[in-house]
Order: sequence, then structure tokens, then C-alpha cells
Amino acid sequence: MDKVILTCALTGVLTNPAQHPVPVTPEECAASAREACDAGASVIHIHYRDQGAGRGFLPSWDPAVARDIVDAIRNACPGVIINSTTGIVGKDIDGPLAVLRELRPEIAACNAGTLNYLKLKSSGDWAWPPMVFDNLPDKIQAFLDVMVETNTIPEFECFDVGIVRSVEMFVRAGMTNSAQYNLVMGVASGMPVDGALLRLLKGYLIQDSKWQTTLIGRSEIWPVHQLSAELGGLLRTGVEDTFYLPSGERATGNGQLIEALATCGRNAGREIASFADAREMLGLAEA
Repeated sequence: MDKVILTCALTGVLTNPAQHPVPVTPEECAASAREACDAGASVIHIHYRDQGAGRGFLPSWDPAVARDIVDAIRNACPGVIINSTTGIVGKDIDGPLAVLRELRPEIAACNAGTLNYLKLKSSGDWAWPPMVFDNLPDKIQAFLDVMVETNTIPEFECFDVGIVRSVEMFVRAGMTNSAQYNLVMGVASGMPVDGALLRLLKGYLIQDSKWQTTLIGRSEIWPVHQLSAELGGLLRTGVEDTFYLPSGERATGNGQLIEALATCGRNAGREIASFADAREMLGLAEA
């Protein structure tokens, strides 16, 4: 039986933990990761949060904070695969590079192109000041160089069709020798959550490459999760991406979301990969 790797997107970058069930402290992250792993996750994708009182809605690039969080998760979930964020706006990438060197994670996100990051309120006003999420090739190369140094698999985050197509150029240009895609759908100024688009995108991926979808939204994301499972993708969800179960009810945390994702995999006739299965499928050493 074909196996599917489940990734839990544990935290996200800015969601306010005072309003949503987002773990912040090492202890909270470890407990939430354990719930996700019990439900079938073998990969934990992490954004690190400021540990100061009342500051948990802010990101942190302090390597010591990242180390405390990852150590707590690994202690709670022996054998789990860590997927670290690197996403940052601007040219100063010293923080993410320091975190990569400190953690040497098995996988790290590598944002593969530039996007106008926009969202409108129902009033027509901007939800935040329009901004550019800048990821030019020299910035991407700097991340890739350190990922080679740390023996980390780059997972290319693709927010639009042109970014998907760029990954193949990175490989041909010698920037990287591997391509693992994360097709991000649901950012308001990026690709929509759309099953028909997903079917088209498959034709633009490097043959036999691994890929997954990150689907941002509410209950409308779940049919596309099911399609991802049926098309052979890896699967990802968590409170970074949604707070809503297929029923439309709000989830209480990552465990419930991963349970629903595992159901998508099983409905597609796929077995849920264990830690050991996932390591073998990704070409990683045993824990």
C-alpha cells in the first residue's frame, strides 16, 4: 500500500495565541506536537515565537529559543522529523541562517519566489499595508548554500504558478540538485485553493519529485486535501494553515486537524507513514 507522509504546521508566524490555539512555549509546542504525532504526523513544521510575556504573537530568530523548542519536541516525539521555517522579509537573513546552523533540521522551507503579499477587508481597505515578500535568486541561493552545509532538504514554498515553474530553473542552473515542492494555496494574492489548478500544477513539477499542498482557509480546503491524497502528494495541515475541521467546526488544536488529514490519506487508500517510513521515503538517516 502506498504510504503518505503527514506534516503538522505547528504554529505559524503571527497568529495571536491569545485568540487562537497556537502553541508558543517549548512545553506547549512539545505537547501539541505529541498530539499531532499520535494522530499520524511524522514531520513537524515550526515557526519560532518570542518567549517574552505577552509577545507570543511575534516571531523569533533567536537560535537559543529555536533550540529549546526543537529539543522539547524531539524529547516528546523521539524520531520525529523537523521542518524549520526560514521565511523572512528583507535582505537581512542572518537570523534564519543562524537557526539553520544551530538546529541542522532534516527539512527547511525555502521560499522560491517573490510575491505581493496582499489582503483586503470586506470594506475594501487593506488588511495590512501592502508589502512585498522578497525572494530573489541570490537570497534563495544563500539559504540553499547553508542547507547544503547543514545537510537539510530544501522544501520549495511556491505561492504562485510562476514560482512553481522557477524551481525547475533553479535545478537546471545548478542552484540545487533536488526539488521538493510545497504548493501554497489560499494566500489572497497567490494561488487559490482550487482542485482544477492543482491538477494542472502537477504537470509543471519535475518528474518524480515529492510535493505537498499547504491549503489556507476554512472547510473549503478539505476537498483539495482529499484530491492531494488521491494524486499522490504528501499532506500538511495545522493551526498555521486553518482552524477549521471538514465539518466547519473550529478545531481545538493540531491533533484534531491531523486526525482529519489522516482520514483523507486513508480514504485515498494510502497508509499513514510512521517516523521510520517517512525517514526512508525522504532519504534521511535513522533517528
